[in-house]
Amino acid sequence: MDFRVWLKKITKNKWVKWIVIVITSILLFLVGLYISIYFGFFGKLPTTEDLSSIKQEQATQLLDKNGKLIGKYYIFDRQPVTFNDLPQHLIDALVATEDSRFYEHDGIDNISLMRVFVKNLILQDKSAGGGSTITLQLAKNLYGRKNYAMFSMLINKFKESIIAKRIEEIYSKNEILTLYLNTVPFSDNTYGIESASLKFFNKSVNELSKNEAATLVGTLKANTYYNPRLHLERCKGRRDVVLNQMVNYNYLSVDSLEYYTNQELKLDYRSFNHDVGVAPYFREEVKKQLLAILDSIKTPDGDSYNLYKDGLVVHTTLDYEMQEIAETAMKSHVSKLQHDFEASYGKKAPWNQNTKILKSVINNLPVVKRYKALGLSDSQIEDSLSLKRNVELFSWQGDTIRNISAIDSLRHYLKFLNTGMLSIEPSTGAVRTYIGGIDYRFFKYDHISQSERQVGSTFKPFVYTAAIEDGLDPCTYFSLNEVTYTNYNDWTPSNAGSKEEDPYINYTLENALSNSVNTISVKVLEKVGIPKVLEQVEKLGISKELPNKPSLALGVGEINLKELTGAYASYVNNSKAVKPFYITKIEDKFGNVIASFNPDVSKKQAFSNYTRQVMLEMMKSTVNKGTASRLRNTYGLNNAIAGKTGTTQHNRDGWFVALTPNLVTITWVGNDNHSIGFKSTAIGQGSNSALPIFAKFYQKLNKDKRFDKITNAKFETTTEDVLEDLSCEPTKRDGFIKRLFKKKNKKKKFN
Repeated sequence: MDFRVWLKKITKNKWVKWIVIVITSILLFLVGLYISIYFGFFGKLPTTEDLSSIKQEQATQLLDKNGKLIGKYYIFDRQPVTFNDLPQHLIDALVATEDSRFYEHDGIDNISLMRVFVKNLILQDKSAGGGSTITLQLAKNLYGRKNYAMFSMLINKFKESIIAKRIEEIYSKNEILTLYLNTVPFSDNTYGIESASLKFFNKSVNELSKNEAATLVGTLKANTYYNPRLHLERCKGRRDVVLNQMVNYNYLSVDSLEYYTNQELKLDYRSFNHDVGVAPYFREEVKKQLLAILDSIKTPDGDSYNLYKDGLVVHTTLDYEMQEIAETAMKSHVSKLQHDFEASYGKKAPWNQNTKILKSVINNLPVVKRYKALGLSDSQIEDSLSLKRNVELFSWQGDTIRNISAIDSLRHYLKFLNTGMLSIEPSTGAVRTYIGGIDYRFFKYDHISQSERQVGSTFKPFVYTAAIEDGLDPCTYFSLNEVTYTNYNDWTPSNAGSKEEDPYINYTLENALSNSVNTISVKVLEKVGIPKVLEQVEKLGISKELPNKPSLALGVGEINLKELTGAYASYVNNSKAVKPFYITKIEDKFGNVIASFNPDVSKKQAFSNYTRQVMLEMMKSTVNKGTASRLRNTYGLNNAIAGKTGTTQHNRDGWFVALTPNLVTITWVGNDNHSIGFKSTAIGQGSNSALPIFAKFYQKLNKDKRFDKITNAKFETTTEDVLEDLSCEPTKRDGFIKRLFKKKNKKKKFN
């Protein structure tokens, strides 16, 4: 039959006419839709110029002093790398799995794309996938998708195809792969291969093995479903699919397949969540400083830098490895101390009783204050706080979820001891370790930057420093006996311990300080005068206004741990105090330094070199034979260490100061509620509550050769005149005549 006759006959069939009309309509619709999208009817498309200068939000990286990543600040956890950083087996795994014809097409796989169109239009399958090349996925990663009233998938696919074409015109295949791997979302809200590699395997992308690379590529199919942290076995199965794809496309030999699929999938997960990981308190404090710093710096375009989006690199003073050791030491000791602390109180613990302490805490809750402002009665408020709900609770034995009330939760947290620990380089003030509390997730209050606590006996060296500087002979003897100061409400300072002391025994300054004798510290303060001590403290960089009364000698003043550490650095830093600092420089994402910071060391000596050596010898005695001697006899530390323990009134605070030639460390332990102290001095004294943290910390440093410059350092040789001035008997007993007329409990006015 003639073709024209056949065609004429066929076209007269009404069903054929309808099919032709439908197909023509669909084609016209698609063409019209494509044209309308191309000209921006569904939103402006990025131009070639826009695509040439793609700007992606990047996380700010926080590095330690050796360039190791401590943490990041971000909205999207993204950390870009270059093509040269990408191992070939990672690229092979990606291409084999996601886009096998990547090097052959121009951004669009037309056959696969048509399949998506048919599914979407004819089958109305809204979840229709497939047909997506790496370039199309990149377009989606860069510009996202919008929801439209109809044909959302189709419209978005058209938009992505236009963008993909433009990307292919501008960038090489290698550049497209780099852009893709820097923007693609992985599991746990992670963007980009470098961030994923660091999070799941704690290594940079260029260190990924074939096994690890295949694992991460496998998660791209469904990053929640194949999250390796949550579904390891499922993820391993997907990894094997990727390895098989690599074999199918000749990126991996068949012989190698069995070897890699039989490998165990091991994660080295490292969360960059702001509340967890190494040094969370440090990261939070640095963030506060960065926000203030960046507020005063402008970009070359005159805009403000954005901490969360601009990919800055912040170099800090922290030592990552040392910080890890410090945190381990803290957890080891405080967890045990917490057990002893609770056991000492037994059933009569203040947090278990309906005491004034608990009521005070409840009344200070913001929600209770709001209820009272609304006029609710006490019983109504109590009923509200008694409602139970599932709450995650901190525990040293492992966090738990319990169904408890707000009051129960308060009781739970009221019992916990907390801590602060700071280590600095004494010559500069550079912070090497920073522990602001026991767990940042549950205890946000920072005991280094925010807290001020009574410093107890750690204040005594400042009193003795002022006295030596004022000319007091180090071998001056002071009596142990108690004195009642009538002009201060008959205040009678006494010494720690239950045994009755011989009032006729006299101590030298060195013996009194190393044994932390309260009665003598007050007498030394009286001898030198309160004004001179306050003046000396001010020279040491402590700005807090302190009590102008005799109890100053016993450390009743509240001082910030950071200032205290900077002041103590003077004893191993040529008598010059320092200000602890955290940031050395800030770079933009191109490596340009936009801000740098130098150590803030006092230009003037706070006291003479003679005084410094005398005080250092006294604090060496504290460690060698005084209140800190358990460093030697219990923990076996033979390093060059000087120090001072401290315990405050009612055993509320325990302190330990450790001075070594190249590291100054101060630790504090106590309850956040000032009304709750340790049950006994035996548990709460600084040598038991705070000292062991430093001891365990230093034990671990001793075992690590990386810290030999710190642990093997020696104090300078003490001069002959200092040693001669200290060469006297540590104690002297009053003679018979003096004992005959000496009052055991003398009353006098404090001068």
